[in-house]
Parts: sequence; C-alpha cells; structure tokens
Amino acid sequence: MIDKNQEKGDSHLIQMRKEKLAELKEEKNFYKNSFRRTELARNLLAKFESLENDELVTRNVEVSLAGRLMTKRVMGKASFAHLQDMSGQIQMYVARDIIGEAEYKKFKKWDLGDFVWIEGVMFRTQKGELSVSVKNLSIVTKALRPMPEKWHGLSDTETKYRQRYLDLIMSDQTRAVFLNRSKIIQFIRNYFDKAGFLEVETPMMHPIPGGATARPFITRHNALDMDFYLRIAPELYLKKLVIGGFEKVFEINRSFRNEGLSTKHNPEFTMLEFYEAYADYKSLMNFTERLMSALVLYVAESQAISYQGHNLSFELPFEKMSMIDAVKIHNPELKESNLRDLVVLKKFASMKNIAIEETFGFGKILTEIFEKTCETKLIQPTFITDYPVEVSPLARKSDDDLEFTDRFEFFVAGREVANGFSELNDPADQAQRFRSQLNAKTAGDKEAMAFDQDYINALEYGMPPTAGEGIGIDRLVMILTNSPSIRDVLLFPHLRPVTD
Repeated sequence: MIDKNQEKGDSHLIQMRKEKLAELKEEKNFYKNSFRRTELARNLLAKFESLENDELVTRNVEVSLAGRLMTKRVMGKASFAHLQDMSGQIQMYVARDIIGEAEYKKFKKWDLGDFVWIEGVMFRTQKGELSVSVKNLSIVTKALRPMPEKWHGLSDTETKYRQRYLDLIMSDQTRAVFLNRSKIIQFIRNYFDKAGFLEVETPMMHPIPGGATARPFITRHNALDMDFYLRIAPELYLKKLVIGGFEKVFEINRSFRNEGLSTKHNPEFTMLEFYEAYADYKSLMNFTERLMSALVLYVAESQAISYQGHNLSFELPFEKMSMIDAVKIHNPELKESNLRDLVVLKKFASMKNIAIEETFGFGKILTEIFEKTCETKLIQPTFITDYPVEVSPLARKSDDDLEFTDRFEFFVAGREVANGFSELNDPADQAQRFRSQLNAKTAGDKEAMAFDQDYINALEYGMPPTAGEGIGIDRLVMILTNSPSIRDVLLFPHLRPVTD
C-alpha cells in the first residue's frame, strides 16, 4: 500500500517541481511534440560495443535520443546522467563547455523522472562505458512526482500491482517479464500460423454463457433490452466455425470468470483456444508436447527451466496417466474397485475435508478428490487423461468406458495449464448433456452450463470429428518467467479496493 507519511513527505517535493514547471512554461510553449529521435539506447550499445574510443571519435557518430532521466551526477563543470527509453538505459555526458553556461544551468535544475531529449556523439569514457557526449538537449515533459528511491525501488507488492507504471519505470526485471510475455504470445501465434491454423475473433458478449463450467459476469445491453454474459470461453463459437468449414482455427482471447482472486486466478485472463477437424485428443497431446517443448527452447534456450524451486524438464515425451491412476497413486488407501462407489467416495471426501454436495455423482466426487489430493503433486509436465462424463459436458465419451471421456488436462508445477478433448459431435448426446447441466444449475450449481439451442442446431448440420484445446496463457507465462503469482504477469491485475 502507499505510505501516507511518505505521501506527505513528497508533497514538498511536488510543490518544488510544480514551481519549476511554472518557470518552464514562462520561457516557452511547453509540452511541445516536436522532439524526434534516431536511435534507441540498447541499439546503440549493441551497435558500438566492439569499438574503442579512438574509432568512435574518428567516426563522429551523431545520434539523438529521448527518454526518462533516471540518474544524475553533477560535478561542477560536467555531469553524468542516464537516459532510459523503452529499450534500456544509456549514459549521457553533459559538459558546460559544450552546451554553454545557460543550458548547463538549466540542466542542473532537471529532476529524476523528467523526460529529456538529447543530440550528441558517441564516445567511450575512461572507465570504458559507451556514452553520448551531449551537444544539444531539452526537457520534454516535467515529472511532477518524485521517483521511488532508486536502490530500493518499489518494495511493497501492492504498490507494484496498483501502480504498475512505477514498477515498469524502476524494475528491469518487471519489464523483462512483460517483454517475454509479448514474445511468448507472438511465438505461439507464429507456431499456429505455420501449422496451417486460421486466427479468428469471436464475440466477447454472449446471450447464453457457455463453453466452460464457470460463473459468468452479467452486463446489460440497453438498446436490445437484454442481458449479456461476458465470455467464459470461445469454445462454442469456434466449433461453429469448424461446422462452417474452417477446419483449423485458433483464437488468443480474453475471457472472464466471476470467481475468486488468488495467485492462480484473475477474473479476466488470456487464453489460447484452438480446434482441428479430423484430430482427436491423442493427436492434440502430441501437438501440445511439440508446442511446449519448442516454446521452452525458444524462451530458455534449453529444454530445462527452473520454476519456484522446481527443476522442470520439457524433454519429449511428457508423462501421461489417467485420472483414476493418479488418484490411486496419490491415495493408496483407495482401491480401484471403490473408485466408482458413491458411498465410499463420499466417505473418503469427508475424511479428507473435501466439500461435496448431495447432487454430486461419482464422477464429480472423483474429480474433486483428484483436484484436492493430486494436482499439486504433478510437478513435471504431465497429461492427465480420461475425465468423467459428469465434469466434461462437451467432450466425447470414450469408446472403452462410457462413463469417461476422451479428455486430458496438462499440468506443470502442480497447476493446470491446458485442457483438451475429442469433441462431442452427436447433437442428441450434446442436448442430453446440456439438460444434465441445466438440472445441476436448477439444483444450485452456479457454474453449470445453460442449454444452448443454437449450438444444437449447428451440430445438426454436422460437425466432422474434431478435437479442441484451451491453454492458459497467463499460467504458461508464469512458469516460463519464474513468476510466483498470476498478478506478476498481468500488467493491470484486479485487486480489492483500498480501504483506510
């Protein structure tokens, strides 16, 4: 949280800066938009890192840069400072004999955080640091609030999340996380493009909540005089596109679920969802393995990464086991013959303090037991397969066992990253699943699906055998950037309001 005593202490500094701004406004038309730059800091450092000072002086490399003033050391007739732009920082050398007495006097009044523009030539200091010897300079925008103290930065986590702009200014690590996030999403987009998928966009406001079992947000459309639900998943719309003939589609989408806040949950999140005709859940697992392995190699330049103390290996193939096998392994007191016994499962759930409801069938209770006793133990990349029909209203039933489905979830570091299955393309079966969900909703399940007649109509036109999958981008970025909380990988996470 913001320290109120610190705020009071800053008020004097803010007043001083406002007075400096008033002086600047008296001199000229301030807040101009006529400052242009030729280079970025990091590009200059990379371009000239191998050149010694003599060669730099001979070349007389002239540059112009603009950015935020991050450090300043005034030393009589000359000063050193650091300018920070979107790429990083570069040192600037400001000498009174070069820019003149009047400009040097103005420069000394500049504050950390001010945006500045400079022109100069590249050189290397006696200590060997690539720098810009400034010939011309100007203040572009006055920062009225003081920057956090450089060496301590933003130590309060709440402040980092609530004032992300300050966190980005002060923290190289934070900037790196979000640069990597952008690169990860771009890699995924390119990977799917090369694999022949078509990127599409589907509605964010739905007349019926669907595509996943979750509690939706509700909004009102005034002109239509009807309620809409913010998208909890794009699934049903994407499958309508498969029905329409787009046989390989994907969407990197923003979805919304009216659930609690935690280190793994945010009410709005980014998800990749894709569908492929004439594929099944097994082929999607193979595709996911290759995607994840390639992505980790791209980000880490290795198939091994570290996440919160866990050493993870993304060497192929990944481990695969059924939900029943996982429950047996991590709960040896349960026998396989009892895993469909409703009485035994209820008693075991009660013993483990796992909350269940009277309406739950064995499949729902089995899933609850798996989630509470197994998930956190799935550290290495692992596919859990064969989910009960009861918790998989859109997945195709298994040919080998009609109480389970051709479905998997992908886990890394004890958390679900992806969910995929062979799609249910029998309209009669799908209608019956919707009715079961409707009964559950009537019985009080706030996350159960509604009956979507338009989707049933679409299925009746025929959908080819299809498999689909959703991948949580935020959780994936957490793992690939070694971030402990989902809030660390969201630029503006949702937080509870500040209270006195």
